[in-house]
Amino acid sequence: MKRKDGEPEREEVVPVESKRLRLVEESEAPLVSYGDEDEDDEYGDRVGSRNGSSGRGGGAGDGDGGVVEEGDDSESEEEGVDGVQGGQGRRIRAVEVRRDCPYLDTVNRQVLDFDFERFCSVSLSNLNVYACLVCGKYFQGRGKNSHAYTHSLEAGHHVYINLQSERVYCLPDGYEINDPSLDDIRHVLNPRFTRDQVGQLDRNKQWSRALDGSDYLPGMVGLNNIKETDFVNVTIQSLMRVTPLRNFFLIPENYQHCRSPLVQRFGELTRKIWHARNFKGQVSPHEFLQAVMKASKKRFRIGAQSDPVEFMSWLLNTLHSELRGSKKYTSIIHQCFQGELEVVKETSGRIVANGGDQNGQPDGEEGRNDHGNSVTETSRMPFLMLGLDLPPPPLFKDVMEKNIIPQVPLFNILKKFDGETITEVVRPRLARMRYRVTRLPQYLILHMRRFTKNNFFVEKNPTLVNFPVKNLELKDYIPLPTPKGDQKLRSKYDLIANVVHDGKPGEGSYRVFVQRKSEELWYEMQDLHVSETLPQMVALSEAYMQIYEQQQ
Repeated sequence: MKRKDGEPEREEVVPVESKRLRLVEESEAPLVSYGDEDEDDEYGDRVGSRNGSSGRGGGAGDGDGGVVEEGDDSESEEEGVDGVQGGQGRRIRAVEVRRDCPYLDTVNRQVLDFDFERFCSVSLSNLNVYACLVCGKYFQGRGKNSHAYTHSLEAGHHVYINLQSERVYCLPDGYEINDPSLDDIRHVLNPRFTRDQVGQLDRNKQWSRALDGSDYLPGMVGLNNIKETDFVNVTIQSLMRVTPLRNFFLIPENYQHCRSPLVQRFGELTRKIWHARNFKGQVSPHEFLQAVMKASKKRFRIGAQSDPVEFMSWLLNTLHSELRGSKKYTSIIHQCFQGELEVVKETSGRIVANGGDQNGQPDGEEGRNDHGNSVTETSRMPFLMLGLDLPPPPLFKDVMEKNIIPQVPLFNILKKFDGETITEVVRPRLARMRYRVTRLPQYLILHMRRFTKNNFFVEKNPTLVNFPVKNLELKDYIPLPTPKGDQKLRSKYDLIANVVHDGKPGEGSYRVFVQRKSEELWYEMQDLHVSETLPQMVALSEAYMQIYEQQQ
């Protein structure tokens, strides 16, 4: 090009780097990923940081509420997105807080269900999840490109609660709602107990009423059977009767140092079962089951029936190892359930004995004596539950062409632990064992070995066990150590839970009889069904696992 005076016009030379910078600035403005409002706070701040702003335009304090400057939420730490940093490394953002939201009357408590996994229903992400308080669905984020923001525009649902921080927001306006009428939703989302309330639980005789009008007893709520998970339900219902264990898990501060998802989910489930202000009269252990599947590497899973005795043993040992942190410390599990056995093991002298208990673990071995062709070893081993052997059922039918169901007193099968009765074991090698209880636990778990496996199938022993519901006196039937000093021998136990198996081996279902301490009434619980029953009915069932409480 030429200018009017005839001289050629010079083109303006723009450095390559400035061109690139201009392109970056133009391209970054519309690219805002959805996260949390948190679009402004966590994602949109990338754009606003060039201007020194927090991504939120002015006017945050134009409403009738106040303006709150918030530090960085834990959500941004999970997302790992850098925003505008304050002086102390914290990002500062202004959030308007209002008390009068015109959409509070649209909140529908009937559809709210916080028992299931906290995943966005669109993106399936578990980061920054909000629940719509109008339809109950879960959505991620609350920024302008987030799923919750889109849902608020498409469906006209405007009130959302953050499932982690429990803050309530109105979308698409973006302000926080501070209204005490929403506290009941927060209590259902995350039930809370004071130590005084925990101490009064066993004295409470008051029924609670759910939103649908149904009445329920806190602590006696039914558990949803997701799919063949009744073995989990009966185990949970049994453990809820163990007072020190329940009280420990009702207060999250007791295990806040523990990062285990299994421990946290078990605590949440305990608080929901004993919560007196639930919106419905049952609880779904879905999140707990997911934690169980992950921790057990799918040994116990939804859709596959398992043995409650195996699950109880795995759960107690896993909770103990997660809670204690190191070998120096004990846990609430061992304080409640751990006792001690003296095991005398007699093996043939021709086999080289390597010491220890039945599992080949030399645990506190005390002595080893050689008597001719046999080797006798004595060791101490801790236990969490005792297995009782049932007598074999009759092989032949009677005159009436029916199999007589035999009965056996509980004291007969407890003789296995009197220190004199010999029990022969084949694995890992042929040996003769004698057991004696040297320390009784506060809560005694017994399980009757009803199922035996052979090379072809599993057999169930139908023998009925006659047991007392109250005042099980152990010292009359098994020798117990003399207490030291001023300690009193506590050998009387009361039954608090009785798990029963109905049906064929490998199939069938489980139910449990539990006692409510405040009224000393017995209830039969099978998944969602909870009904009062007579103590006499408890003793007429095929008991499979029992929990006894020591009388103080």
